Amino acid sequence: MARMVLKGLKDTEEFGERLGSLLQGGDVLSLIGDLGAGKTTLTKSIGKGLGVEDYITSPTFTLINEYKGRVWVYHFDVYRLEDEEDLLDLGYEDYFYSNGVTIIEWADKIKNILPENRIDIKIEKGKKLDDDRIITLSGKGKRYEKIVKELNIN
Repeated sequence: MARMVLKGLKDTEEFGERLGSLLQGGDVLSLIGDLGAGKTTLTKSIGKGLGVEDYITSPTFTLINEYKGRVWVYHFDVYRLEDEEDLLDLGYEDYFYSNGVTIIEWADKIKNILPENRIDIKIEKGKKLDDDRIITLSGKGKRYEKIVKELNIN
């Protein structure tokens, strides 16, 4: 597990871009955090690091948005789902096990169907300043280990 404090929006954006630059097809990120914690802001920055030029928005009502970057980026927002079965009709496995990067906001709602090898990112608001964020990375697999090592956080 790796943890870091991001001091303000600029740090969050820089972290996201750096993380995005390290990602490759097949990577899955699960984002967990309260409303307003910064999941979509982080996703936008990750997309920028992946070379996405389109404006990234939260797919709250559509469940998934697709973006072309260095690799395809599949951005899920499962906040409004009742349960994991709602994803079956979407063919979620085609996204989760693709050659693109999959980013899932509110991933804790579908934890039983997430791929085992993934990077979990918990985002919390800082206690001192409203713009501070505490990021905790955990996960399984060689990609998780490699990314944490390249990000140089502990």
